[in-house]
Amino acid sequence: MAVTVRIPTPLQRLTNGQGEVQCEGKTVTELLADLERRHPGIKERICDQDGKLRRFVNVFVNEEDIRFLQGDQTAVKDGDDVSIIPAIAGG
Repeated sequence: MAVTVRIPTPLQRLTNGQGEVQCEGKTVTELLADLERRHPGIKERICDQDGKLRRFVNVFVNEEDIRFLQGDQTAVKDGDDVSIIPAIAGG
């Protein structure tokens, strides 16, 4: 069993149209590295040149914002759900 990663619509072209993909890793950082291995080009859309999550990208593990956990070092395990959610602004 792996971790389910929910992909936002604008990035689904990089996952062959899939809204959910399976990845593996022990932390969010490892999970994102595996996501990049499986779907090249996706990490540069959600991380900066230093590999850190862009400030307008929110990541949730089991509906909890990783900013209030251990950030990109938040642990993940088989069966967890991870959502990548780009921030939306308007006015």
